[in-house]
Amino acid sequence: MGLLAASPLATAQTTPLKVLKKVPPEFPAEAARRKISEGVLKAKVSVDGQGAVTNVQIIEAVPERAKVFNESAISALSRWKFESTGKADATEIKLVFSQDE
Repeated sequence: MGLLAASPLATAQTTPLKVLKKVPPEFPAEAARRKISEGVLKAKVSVDGQGAVTNVQIIEAVPERAKVFNESAISALSRWKFESTGKADATEIKLVFSQDE
């Protein structure tokens, strides 16, 4: 139960950055109460030159009710660490949540 996959995505607006430390998000109790067992989020993660996360923005939730995972995803992604590039950058991360029943 929890996160199935988390991976940086290459897009025209962001750079796929090398992840050094991943913190898995918790499966929210609210999702279980609302019987939401899965969802996919896409987040834009801003990173400073030393690889520390400076901002996380959820840009897509599929299906719409997967927004229940937003807080958990933001909390976890805020603690990720990326390889230092010496300059501020951003990357997109796809998070797949699934709970075994």
